Amino acid sequence: MTALALSLLLLPAADPQPMDWTIDGVQRQALVVAPAKPTDHPSLVFAFHGHGGNMRNAARQFHIHTLWPEAVVVYPQGLNTPGKLTDPEGKRPGWQHSIGVEGDRDLKFFDAMLTTMAEKYHTDANRVYSTGHSNGGGFTYLLSAARPGVFAAIAPSAAASAAVATSGKYRPVPVFHAAGENDPLVKFEWQTQMIEAVKKLNGCDATGTEWAKGCTLYKSSKGAPVVTYIHGGTHTYPKEAPELIVRFFKEHARGK
Repeated sequence: MTALALSLLLLPAADPQPMDWTIDGVQRQALVVAPAKPTDHPSLVFAFHGHGGNMRNAARQFHIHTLWPEAVVVYPQGLNTPGKLTDPEGKRPGWQHSIGVEGDRDLKFFDAMLTTMAEKYHTDANRVYSTGHSNGGGFTYLLSAARPGVFAAIAPSAAASAAVATSGKYRPVPVFHAAGENDPLVKFEWQTQMIEAVKKLNGCDATGTEWAKGCTLYKSSKGAPVVTYIHGGTHTYPKEAPELIVRFFKEHARGK
């Protein structure tokens, strides 16, 4: 390997840069990280913060761009939104919890971001991914149901969403789900029910095999395996998750 090639491989991840959209007259924003070295048809990852969070903390917490510098990574900013479990008055930022609520403003925002990334960075339509924690994880599940066929894989953490089972639109997609056994907010029981529902929809085996330390792989007859990372924590985002999620995403491309 030449010195130039080695130096390109060792390039640090670029810093997240703000990007703006106007959706139904409302300004929306996200932090976007493009590859430091231009890449033909890069993968595209969306990472959604939890309720009360923000895009800057999401970039630090998920740090997908530091683990996958060849991908385009988008950390969107939510608007003040009523929460189903906390903040019923909607004083803190989050994401719509059901299809059709809030004028589908976050689905429209996602559509606009997806279009922009394809036009600006020529992202690979077969390698689009979404992850998120808590409300952001629930919105990731919601996106899989509302925008079927878009994603190559998704990775919710501490999350559940009725939309997957009730929308009638969901198509099997590979899922990585991280869940804390002592989660006091999104109860582990609820997440277990969510995982079982997805496994059934994805045509997964009842029993799994080890995929990584603490992770179980359930193979799918529909090409949409489910991997669970069950940890002993609470509602806190596990520090091990980003590396596991990037590995999972890299293993899956739509149509392959």
